[in-house]
Amino acid sequence: MAANTPRHEVDLDRIRRAVREILLAVGEDPEREGLVETPDRVARMYAEVFQGLHQDPRVHLTKLFTQKYDEMVLVKDIRFVSFCEHHLLPVVGQAHVAYIPNGKVVGLSKIPRVIDVLAKRPQMQERLTEELADLLMRELDARGVAVVIEASHSCMTIRGVNKPNATFVTSAVRGAFKERMATRSEVMSLIFGAKN
Repeated sequence: MAANTPRHEVDLDRIRRAVREILLAVGEDPEREGLVETPDRVARMYAEVFQGLHQDPRVHLTKLFTQKYDEMVLVKDIRFVSFCEHHLLPVVGQAHVAYIPNGKVVGLSKIPRVIDVLAKRPQMQERLTEELADLLMRELDARGVAVVIEASHSCMTIRGVNKPNATFVTSAVRGAFKERMATRSEVMSLIFGAKN
């Protein structure tokens, strides 16, 4: 999905009806005391966890600061929660984002805000990684961008193959990080530590 924001609001009533139908379909009684308010809770939860569908991540990158600094800027261990688009189950991970400025830098909190917007959509980790790299490269006019995402996918850890310790790692490199192996090695070393 492009950075552009769809113009659609969350239909809470429709979600409530759908959740009630799911409860009936799995053999539950939606009128049972513990479930009476569940459709409403789920509707509000979906509105919250998918709010990125109605936001434009570019708004967080509009204020840049002129700065002659031309070395790597790295923000590590940015925790995020998303939902896999295949099963609508949580994906919990951390992103590491580096860029090489081209005369402008962005405020430290802005990159995590951009990640939150992109993550709060039904997502695939591969797409999230590439969307983030492309967006930062374009909006910051950076000389290079590197994104590494490590995440645990509930669709793999609590069901299906049931591998609770599995971690999925994706990366995307642009500009100087793609063109120069030494620059790519430097960022990977800063993220993961030097290999013996």
